[in-house]
Amino acid sequence: MKHSFLSLFSLLILVSCGSTEKALQSTNSVNASTFGYWQQHVDYTMEIDMDVNNYQYKGTQKLVYTNNSPDVLNRVYYHLYFNAFQPGSEMDVRSRTINDPDRRVGDRISKLQPNEIGYIKVNSLQQNGTSISYETVGTVLEVTLNKPIQPGEKVTFNMDFDAQVPIQVRRSGRNSSEGVALSMSQWYPKLAEYDDEGWHADPYIGREFHGVWGDFDVKLSIDKDYIVGGTGYLQGEPTLKSGKKTHHFKAPKVHDFTWAADPDYIHDTLQMPNGPLLHFYYKKTLDQKYLDNWKKLPAETAKLMEFFSEHIGDYPYDQYSVIQGGDGGMEYAMSTLITGERSYGSLLGVTAHELAHKWFQFILASNESKHEWMDEGFTSYISNLAMNSLSENKKSNPLSGSYRGYLALANSGVEQPLTTHSDRYASNGVYGAAAYSKGAVFLAQLGYVIGDDNLDKTIKKYYQDFKFKHPKPFDIIRTAERITDFELDWYFIDFAQTTNTIDYGIASVEGKSITLERIGLMPMPLDISVTYTDGSTENFYIPLQMMRGEKPTSATTINDWAWAIPTYSFDAKKAVKSVEIDNSQMMADVDRTNNVFTIK
Repeated sequence: MKHSFLSLFSLLILVSCGSTEKALQSTNSVNASTFGYWQQHVDYTMEIDMDVNNYQYKGTQKLVYTNNSPDVLNRVYYHLYFNAFQPGSEMDVRSRTINDPDRRVGDRISKLQPNEIGYIKVNSLQQNGTSISYETVGTVLEVTLNKPIQPGEKVTFNMDFDAQVPIQVRRSGRNSSEGVALSMSQWYPKLAEYDDEGWHADPYIGREFHGVWGDFDVKLSIDKDYIVGGTGYLQGEPTLKSGKKTHHFKAPKVHDFTWAADPDYIHDTLQMPNGPLLHFYYKKTLDQKYLDNWKKLPAETAKLMEFFSEHIGDYPYDQYSVIQGGDGGMEYAMSTLITGERSYGSLLGVTAHELAHKWFQFILASNESKHEWMDEGFTSYISNLAMNSLSENKKSNPLSGSYRGYLALANSGVEQPLTTHSDRYASNGVYGAAAYSKGAVFLAQLGYVIGDDNLDKTIKKYYQDFKFKHPKPFDIIRTAERITDFELDWYFIDFAQTTNTIDYGIASVEGKSITLERIGLMPMPLDISVTYTDGSTENFYIPLQMMRGEKPTSATTINDWAWAIPTYSFDAKKAVKSVEIDNSQMMADVDRTNNVFTIK
């Protein structure tokens, strides 16, 4: 990791050469290009011919790559994700050697036969019409250029490739456990991302992705009886020739392209009044109870779309598809693949989570491989709020499950910091608790620190400033600082870059005098609730000195607490009966047994 978590301001030293796509610079307020920000651009034109009898396909790809960086590029890299589904691959070996393998993978890859594996074989590759050398190394194609790509230069790569769809193992594949014929995610040679930290040609071991923004033009020829849905807008009716239909899709301003196909799909739609056209694809062979669930799903998906658009920002595309496929739930551009044999609560819940990913990853395109908590955690945060808004029995804290998950991790002795690359967590359990639970608590607890109204403003401004870009972790904190004028680097450093924990306690209560102690290393401002002996109550707010500001509160604000001083004393107005630190439980204190003190 060469430059961890650079904010836009730290990019002032870079000089942007070449023009970034105008469409990707349309944000108001903080325009990242002003501060030397740049990002690469790629346009794909592909023609794919799928044989549904042997699940093999042939493809041609024209790729126009714009080097918006200030660097001369001597090499490029492509991801060949389907190569992971071969015995002996890194995904296979990692799954067989980790102590808690994903049950969907286990040792299944090692047992795949030649006609069951996945592969992408590159037959030819040209740079501006001239053949270039390349080597397939696992799931990465390493390409040596004949002529370096200069800053601001556009280069055209033409590729011919053959591929085979693997048996459904993880995310992608054929003939899933629910009988879906084709779940086609990460299925084409995909150019790796290059940014101010260099190349991100990560092998496909099991985690998620990072991609280059651009436009896709895809023509897919497949058996005429197959119904196809996914990323992109269908360009007219499919054409029919020799028993195959050719579907022509265009997808502007995305960083991936996914599709699914099955001859037994039912295709429902719902047009939102001031929003996108919603598509739903699910198998007509489902049991009636599952079919009933899918029939109920569109109306509440529309409500979820409205919630996310209101609380984050407008959904920028004209369509969104919920498709039965994959092996659980996984987000893709304009679409999601989810398994369909679920209770209605589970079906709605996974739809809420994957739909929220359209904002936190497919519009705010953070690097999932390095900063997995920015998409999984932020998505968990907002989707829990959305589900709570639809529930008849509202929870006072919709994030309570995330807090329980994080606190269990923090007290486990095996926590790794959020700076850990997603492939390098010691176990899947530690990864999950860090990415989903701690990532969600990061946002929820930020609301405790700066105030919920300020957090709402921060999320909306973060979206406005960084949509169609690649935000990094510190960008969310810098956004919060711009909203509040507080200093918040301490929060980011301790919670996201270390495994320091929060632990405050009540040391003593004598008459009106209250003494608190900081036991954990991580600093926090404190909300204190006091009950007096006469039955009345009063709330106090103790600002954190290094925060250089105070959140809006109706509580009585008292003197700052400097972090290095381990104890803090103050006098209440009357004789005290009991004291509690953070009765909202929105501060992730790892030991709440010392947070309440009652005079007996």
